[in-house]
Amino acid sequence: MTGAIRHGAAGRLWRTTVITLPYAWLLLFFLVPFAIVFKISFADPIVAQPPFTPFFDWAESSPRRLLATFDNYLFLLEDKLYWVSYLRSIRIAFISTLLCLLLGYPMAYGIARARPPWRSLLLMLVILPFWTSFLLRVYAWIVMLGKHGVVNNALLSVGFIDGPLQMLYTDAAVYLGIVYTYIPFMILPLYASLEKLDQNLHDAAMDLGATPWKVFTDITLPLSMPGVIAGSLLVFIPALGEFVIPSLLGGIDSLMIGRTLYDEFFVNRDWPLASAVATVLLFILILPIMLFQRYQQGEES
Repeated sequence: MTGAIRHGAAGRLWRTTVITLPYAWLLLFFLVPFAIVFKISFADPIVAQPPFTPFFDWAESSPRRLLATFDNYLFLLEDKLYWVSYLRSIRIAFISTLLCLLLGYPMAYGIARARPPWRSLLLMLVILPFWTSFLLRVYAWIVMLGKHGVVNNALLSVGFIDGPLQMLYTDAAVYLGIVYTYIPFMILPLYASLEKLDQNLHDAAMDLGATPWKVFTDITLPLSMPGVIAGSLLVFIPALGEFVIPSLLGGIDSLMIGRTLYDEFFVNRDWPLASAVATVLLFILILPIMLFQRYQQGEES
């Protein structure tokens, strides 16, 4: 009896530990840093170290008082630079996500329907780019898309163009870099959903006279929606705050919120304003996650 009690207590302790550790991780590495950034967003910039005013006035000669201001958030509403950056980032992230979905869905479907030996090989090819540095892969596109790069030289050699095209430092280069970088994050969740589909449902629909397109729209696509939504979130969220790809492939005119945030922190050294920009960006990112959770709750109910 005593052994059973000890075993039950050990099991409860183990379950409590397993549940507590992820929450402790989120608290330490997400909520605490966000609380610090959120606090700084209500400060004023000063030439000091750190470069912002304290949250409370700790002077002994006067009672403690709150030193918080909403000027940074009001400035975001007044200066169109930030809203242009937000809207442009949302547009680029949305189009990039759509392109990843259009390219990744057929690839994921083909992998899911391939024979097991080929399936493993194809999955390895999807994951293979992760074995190379992300920064190195982006720099490789600079070499390929330059006026004397591989792409221009290939087009010139076959006579498609008469002179080098300006492909680098354009929006097209930014889309290409984002799609190339994040398409594995779209393919893998889609593959996980498509691989579970029952092929008998497709066969039954075909036997009943459904066309291949009807089978796809009525069976395959609805059943794979969790993978579509998960993959879209995995692409859209990091693409929205992307900094490296627009800076290297888009040039100085590529106005995205990641670049604006970097300039405020490290060039202008306006940490309170940069913290306000980051806070608004975080709330924009939380919105699609909340919509996904509502979708999941609706599916479960």
